[in-house]
Amino acid sequence: MEARARAEGFTAFGIASPASVPHLRARLEEHLAKGHHGGMEWLAEKQEWRADPRALWPDVKSIIMLGTSYAPDRDPMATLTMRDVGTISVYARMRDYHDVIKGRLKQIAGFLAKDAGAEVKVFVDTAPVMEKPLAAAAGLGWQGKHTVLVSRQHGSWLFLGAIFTTAELPFDQASPDHCGSCTRCLTACPTDAFPTPYTLDSRRCIAYLTIEHHGPIPTEFRVPMGNRIFGCDDCLAVCPWNRFASAARDAKLAMRPELVAPKLADLVQLDDAAFRQFFAATPVKRTGRDRFVRNVLIAIGNSGDVTLADHARARLDDPAPIVRGAAVWALSRLLPRSDFENLRSSQLTHEADASVRAEWQLESLT
Repeated sequence: MEARARAEGFTAFGIASPASVPHLRARLEEHLAKGHHGGMEWLAEKQEWRADPRALWPDVKSIIMLGTSYAPDRDPMATLTMRDVGTISVYARMRDYHDVIKGRLKQIAGFLAKDAGAEVKVFVDTAPVMEKPLAAAAGLGWQGKHTVLVSRQHGSWLFLGAIFTTAELPFDQASPDHCGSCTRCLTACPTDAFPTPYTLDSRRCIAYLTIEHHGPIPTEFRVPMGNRIFGCDDCLAVCPWNRFASAARDAKLAMRPELVAPKLADLVQLDDAAFRQFFAATPVKRTGRDRFVRNVLIAIGNSGDVTLADHARARLDDPAPIVRGAAVWALSRLLPRSDFENLRSSQLTHEADASVRAEWQLESLT
């Protein structure tokens, strides 16, 4: 079966027992109790299913965990110093992995069902399945101090998928933790999102803030965001185990060149239709135009490039309050103080949204 999986494009394979993650319930409960999930209420929903694969499907006997490498062929942090462009997380610079991985899982699951006469279910990140602990239990790697799965062969760059089956298959041994005393991933985080090793507070994570968070970006995180407009790879990119990872060669997950270093001046002008067209079939599309342009305006505010001020000014009349609010912040960073105050006086007279008015008031005091 492993040979079949590799023929389908998977680069990591292992089998875990449904009973192999007894610690999962306590860890999940602690994560939720501390509010580390932020606004991702779906993590709290169906908590019993997440805590135990057998609660999700009582008939499951074996869990096949598979991984596909998406290791980049260049430094994913290289664009962080290019202030006129946006930095998009590596996984989102390509076709949405959910579509690619699920199709391949179905092929393998179909083979297993036919060959072994077993029932099967496939999952790719959208069901209440905790893929990373199960992948560690199946021997694909271990959860590093940044909470992401780390592989000795593929570093931090693995897309994961699962096949639950009623077939009784031989289990693989869990991977030991090879992080040692290294803390590079923790110290690399721009927003100190790791209160302790192996613990992520999503509320402070740039990936969460730029993708999942629906409101204005909290003020304290705006400058640390830099030009990260969708996701953040810092903690993944600095992992020493990445030196063993060869660049992925999966044609269906090839990098789209236009997403490697897109110009902020182009992105900030996207309306909903243009946004959907530009990011069609990528993970970015799911976030939606308004939140994405919000992120772009934060990057513009951090750019120090006064030539981008006119683009920010144009967004003061945007239909979306979170876009208008981010435009206020960007202009407060780019315009001379007197120009900003004059603009504030004219804009406040017709601004109806309380959150945007609050942005104007906040920036007038700083």
